[in-house]
Amino acid sequence: MGRLYNGGLSALEFPMQLSASRAIVTGGVSGLGLAVARHLVARGGKVALFDLNDDKGAAAVAELGADKARYFRTDVADEAGVAANVAVAREFLGGLNVAVNCAGILGAGRMLGKDGPMPLSQFQGTVMVNLVGSFNVAKAAAALMQHNDAGEDGERGVIVNTASVAAYEGQIGQAAYSASKGGVVGMTLPMARELARFGIRVMTIAPGVFWTPMVDSMPESVQQSLAATIPFPSRLGKAEEYADLVAYILGNTYLNGETIRLDGATRLAPK
Repeated sequence: MGRLYNGGLSALEFPMQLSASRAIVTGGVSGLGLAVARHLVARGGKVALFDLNDDKGAAAVAELGADKARYFRTDVADEAGVAANVAVAREFLGGLNVAVNCAGILGAGRMLGKDGPMPLSQFQGTVMVNLVGSFNVAKAAAALMQHNDAGEDGERGVIVNTASVAAYEGQIGQAAYSASKGGVVGMTLPMARELARFGIRVMTIAPGVFWTPMVDSMPESVQQSLAATIPFPSRLGKAEEYADLVAYILGNTYLNGETIRLDGATRLAPK
């Protein structure tokens, strides 16, 4: 048994009980992030939602309960802003032992488009949010997690990043997106190796084609076409399935330094 962090009030057991999770979830007011927040709160955990949509943030807190969730307007690429919000979030949570990075942007665009070469700022912007943002939140969270009292196996915290199957089979128009997600995959093992001495695990999930607000707005024929490309089950992934995997990772201490594809065996075509 050990406290969430030095001076904390709550006790927790490792492997982690979801009721003891004190989690920062980026991109936490919609999609995969909100599904994770719902999953953890439903099982007794507390969450800090980092995002940039104030209206959805307020709605998420109203749904989850102000005693279990709080919204923090956060640009994940802003180093100082992230560090400050992580510190305040820990105070609200009563500790910090989980960070789940779901914030991301598509950044779609061809290198050589109709209007000429892709502006470098577009490529940089995608990398800054998806890759740099994930690293930024992870390092700020780890800096606090390292001071937690160690539980079973010496564990002090868990970081879960989100990549994409596009990290492996990027499609035409996904150079920026695939590069950013490939970076997330690439940093998983070295981060896990470095943070091992602090008892902090690092894992990454690479989702396939999941239901998102963007997909939901597509014509029915396009949705069916997307689903048909997935071997089994031939449907789009559900955000709840992503949340289930996050929960399993939190509870299985031996999962570390790996990227898990969650994709129904799909492999992206060139376009």
